Amino acid sequence: MTKTPPTPGDRPKNPPKAATTPPRAAKARPTPEPAANRNRVVLAAIAGAHGLNGEVRLKLFTDDLSAYPALNGGALTLVSVRPATNGMIGKFREIPDRTKAEAMRGTELWIGRDQLPPLAEGEYYHADLLGLPVVSSEGEALGQVVAIDDFGAGDVIEIERPDGKRFMVPMQPHAVPEWDQDRLVVDALFAAD
Repeated sequence: MTKTPPTPGDRPKNPPKAATTPPRAAKARPTPEPAANRNRVVLAAIAGAHGLNGEVRLKLFTDDLSAYPALNGGALTLVSVRPATNGMIGKFREIPDRTKAEAMRGTELWIGRDQLPPLAEGEYYHADLLGLPVVSSEGEALGQVVAIDDFGAGDVIEIERPDGKRFMVPMQPHAVPEWDQDRLVVDALFAAD
């Protein structure tokens, strides 16, 4: 028995739409980091292999990775880094060939917090804000910092409320009047639902 294809009149009027994005996975509450990890700052991640000689594609979270040749507690030594079409290409002494480079995919490249230059007044490292509890200027607990983005006009802090809903606030003095190593304060006007 052969089946004939449906004609346009046979199709449902409102067919279900295909999902364009995967459903959001339920997020677990962050678990406290081991003490050794709290003093690490991730500067880049290896995105994959590039070529046959052990070069890797890098996703950078810093402006100048070359300023930190010893990474991951001295386990990786940066020999060179250069711009590429989609990011940067790096060469490490400990990655001699493509096979080893492919095995390193997803590896975070970090330094100790004490290796970073000191900050001036009003400056911060993203790593210092992530995970901070957030309260409003009126003292209401709002949640915690889960991400920091820059869409071109400066940093934007993403805060997740206890119910899992998120909101964003510009990292500007009128929206975030103060922060320290214990908490971040958001002006109550920016915290309203």
